[in-house]
Amino acid sequence: MLNVKDQFPSLYQMAPEDSSLVHAMVSLLVHFGWTWVAILVSDDLKGERFLQHLNVEMVKKDICVALAEKLPALKKMHPQSTYSAMNRLSISSANVHILYGEAGSLFIVDYMTDHFLTTGKVWLMADKSDITGFDDNQILHSFHGSFSFAQHKREIPGFQHFFTTADPSQYPEDFYFSKFWIAVFNCSPAGSSCGKIGDCERNASLDYFTGNANLMTLSDSSYFLYNAVYAVAHVLHEVLVERIGQGSPEDGEQPRPSPWQLHPLLKKLKFTNSAGQLISLDNRGNHGTMYDIQNIVNFPTGLGLLVKVGEFASGSPLHQGLVINEGIIEWPIGFTQMLAEVTVCPPMSSVAQHSSAYEVICGGQSSRPLLASSATIDSLLRPHDAEQCSQCPLHKYPNTQRSRCLPKVVAFLAYEDPLGMALACAALGFSALTAGVLRVFVKHRDSAIVKANNRTLSYVLLVSLAFCFLCSLLFIGRPNMATCILQQITFGVGFTVAVSTVLAKTVTVVLAFKATGPGRRMRQLLVSGAPNFIIPICSLIQVMLCAIWLGTSPPFIDADAYSEHGHIFIMCNKGSVTAFYCVLGYLGSLALGSFTVAFLARNLPDTFNEAKFLTFSSLLFCSVWVTFLPVYHSSKGKAMVAVEVFSILASSAGLLGCIFAPKCYIILIRPDKNSLKG
Repeated sequence: MLNVKDQFPSLYQMAPEDSSLVHAMVSLLVHFGWTWVAILVSDDLKGERFLQHLNVEMVKKDICVALAEKLPALKKMHPQSTYSAMNRLSISSANVHILYGEAGSLFIVDYMTDHFLTTGKVWLMADKSDITGFDDNQILHSFHGSFSFAQHKREIPGFQHFFTTADPSQYPEDFYFSKFWIAVFNCSPAGSSCGKIGDCERNASLDYFTGNANLMTLSDSSYFLYNAVYAVAHVLHEVLVERIGQGSPEDGEQPRPSPWQLHPLLKKLKFTNSAGQLISLDNRGNHGTMYDIQNIVNFPTGLGLLVKVGEFASGSPLHQGLVINEGIIEWPIGFTQMLAEVTVCPPMSSVAQHSSAYEVICGGQSSRPLLASSATIDSLLRPHDAEQCSQCPLHKYPNTQRSRCLPKVVAFLAYEDPLGMALACAALGFSALTAGVLRVFVKHRDSAIVKANNRTLSYVLLVSLAFCFLCSLLFIGRPNMATCILQQITFGVGFTVAVSTVLAKTVTVVLAFKATGPGRRMRQLLVSGAPNFIIPICSLIQVMLCAIWLGTSPPFIDADAYSEHGHIFIMCNKGSVTAFYCVLGYLGSLALGSFTVAFLARNLPDTFNEAKFLTFSSLLFCSVWVTFLPVYHSSKGKAMVAVEVFSILASSAGLLGCIFAPKCYIILIRPDKNSLKG
């Protein structure tokens, strides 16, 4: 709403847009390969908007959200909702946490991280000094080794001297300064009305305070306030100079300017602050923001530091805007970067499908398997029950005693598996056999049986069958985006070329026997090679279907964490099921057309007539894929992929055997029949 200038024409935002902070955090996640992240934001409009921007950028970079929690504003010291959120966070499988929101919500998180010690987890947050009062400064503090993103600030001349020499006696109206002084030095400053604590020494100074060195660092909020005050000061200066320039004797009696009178000057104000940074209140002139990436380091001696380890420029591309020095980073105790990575994000469809049941581990003597419904999860995670039961994350499963969660094994149809090895060997063997048949046909290309059955179409069919056999190898091995897309494209287009070639051969047989007269139209179609155009036309239609498929809902990597106990099966999701069945249905229609035409021509003279063989091959092709559908949908995990590979091999082998086995028999075994006379 604040961006609506008609309602808020004189609003000036000193801080950069939060979207810049989102890009900075996502760039760090991408740099380290962290793809399994938990998010905590304040339960307000600011937190909601940040969460929306963060989700959009994380989806672009294939980063998964393991847990998202909204923190209410601080109303009491120990809100029950915050306890529950921190408990869920402590048992979460995510080792990277993003923290963002208003200070009122985040202060309680900073306080409770002492009670919910989350070692082995790294935090990403906005400027740490804005939400932290006094840490225990222990190396086992939850924030030790985490990252703080602060707007790049130049050093303000005189700030360190001012801070170390200031004392409450100089600012008697600032009661908070006195309260702060008492908390730091445990003594009453000069002039204080508090008489229960001894007076401070005259030379007491923050320069001798060794508790938290970050107090000497100007926070983001303070830096924005500093610039805002000086912006108003510059405008007031211009107003006063303009009045003095007019030289009116009543200058001293003129009232001070009203706030609304400063707006035209603030709108076009540009000045350089004492730190040397150009400040402009025109948001359109803000083309980029620089963030300092600071590493939070707590030493056992009671010294806490923010060590700059990198920076991010929002005006640069995502990967080019980040500069990080990994050599000086102090990591959290027990943190392992590999545990912050997942292979794929659990699909939303799978989560929704299984949202009514969770795998839960429980303490106590009972080893009975416990499956808790979603209605009981909240009660299981209440503080008094937290020691008894907790939910296993998606990538883990409970052991037989239900005492702890074990990591699930990532599985896929690998070449090392006996099933995968058998299918791969079959694919390579059939492709080699197809190449051998092609070599026989090329060697005997001038023989009667090769010429009579249109050797060009035979060559095309053999090459396409070889590709069909080889495309089954794309289904074996660890899936990735390239193989997931190539699987369906090569399958659809390769089989379309093969089946359309069978259709072209069938039409050629019919035309050959129908063209009995020299002047008939069928003879002209046969001589002109019209049946050969069936292949590119049919293939082009299939290519268009595949293009629509890829353009609307392409295949993608998916994970099934429920089919096999203790395993996460990685597979290729077909994306649009409708598009897949359109491709398969189109193949079936071509095969059915070939079968129909070949069946009608089966009684023609059978010297060199392959109509019967084409009929059997088309019938076998249709039978394989009709059987495939129910078997495929009743299979899970590796069996599902194996069924599809087997169907590809079986249908391709059927075409190869039914059409070319009789011809090879005549060429190699009975050459006496391989003549016009025979």
